Amino acid sequence: MADHDPHRPQDATPSGGGPSDAFPSSVLFCCDHNSVRSPMAEGMMKKFYGQRAYVQSAGVRSDREVDGFTVSVTGEIGVELDQHRVRSFDEMEEWGDDLAQFDLIVALTPASQRRALELTRHAHIDIEYWPIMDPAGLGETREARLAAYRETRDQIRARMLARFGPPTQPSPRKGPR
Repeated sequence: MADHDPHRPQDATPSGGGPSDAFPSSVLFCCDHNSVRSPMAEGMMKKFYGQRAYVQSAGVRSDREVDGFTVSVTGEIGVELDQHRVRSFDEMEEWGDDLAQFDLIVALTPASQRRALELTRHAHIDIEYWPIMDPAGLGETREARLAAYRETRDQIRARMLARFGPPTQPSPRKGPR
């Protein structure tokens, strides 16, 4: 078996991605537009694990606003995203966020995985790829669309709990923070 290469795309962490892996002190979730999957992941990580890690999200592009269905389905589990500000990798760098500050980058799409690998090729940062369904455009009715977004939310939650362990914050609930 070859030595672990932190820039080799991974579907899990080197030791299998279970909760026994060291908990990172900083995590960046990324997707294509930072409007659906990565904001869901950022919000859930903050809700489930509090300040155990510094958590941010970004997209390859930032040409959209946070998706309304995303706000709805995360709100169902007490994760409020209506104030989320969409941003790209380039905007992160412009605003002074250095990707090298992150211990772990979790790419939720192939395009964001490629971009993360490009931007961190000279840094020692673990990059994991979690293949998460894109719910945008799925379903013809409001309920069918919400079901697709819930499935995406639940995929992210399952991967997160498998990777980082049970939540360390009180159970998510709907209502004011």
